Amino acid sequence: MKETLSKYLPEASVDLVVELLDKYPHHLKIVNQRNTKHGDFKMTRQGHYQITVNNSLNQYQFLVTLIHEIAHLVVHLKYKRVRPHGVEWKISFQHLMLPFVNPTIFPSSILPHLANYLKNPKASTDSDVNLSLVMKQFSEKSDKSFIFEIPLNTTFVFRNKIYIRKAKRRTRFECLEISSKKTYLFNQNVEVELVKIE
Repeated sequence: MKETLSKYLPEASVDLVVELLDKYPHHLKIVNQRNTKHGDFKMTRQGHYQITVNNSLNQYQFLVTLIHEIAHLVVHLKYKRVRPHGVEWKISFQHLMLPFVNPTIFPSSILPHLANYLKNPKASTDSDVNLSLVMKQFSEKSDKSFIFEIPLNTTFVFRNKIYIRKAKRRTRFECLEISSKKTYLFNQNVEVELVKIE
């Protein structure tokens, strides 16, 4: 397990993570990328606890996602049924993340954004635009662009639908979905694929 995890985690975090995994037994599956989530926690039909994390995440995203899901497990063991990202989960996640929030594990560019996010963590790290953007800088370069990088009236594809980027509101961008003519709001850190004009 330790050898496998070392491929996905910051080196200085591996022993701490292994301790957590030993303390809260479950089946960890590292899975192919899913567009709708970075990871999840569930109880299988056989009554086993299972955590999945996408293999496409960089080491810092992987660590935060794994601890996020372990927090769900801890909350389930303690309370059984509560709101998925309610106060119990927030406190558990903050507590579990505390030993990892240090410069031996995270780069100094991530730490202030991570600390700010942990004051009131949301269901997804992607909901914190600043943290999401700084963490994505450590991912391999892709052929996608962030919404905020593309010019007004640029056509792009997101989840197999074609949109045109329109005006920016305070923190999000209006985007017109061509087939339905409906306008949707996109966070500025959403990654999209530009439509190539031949």
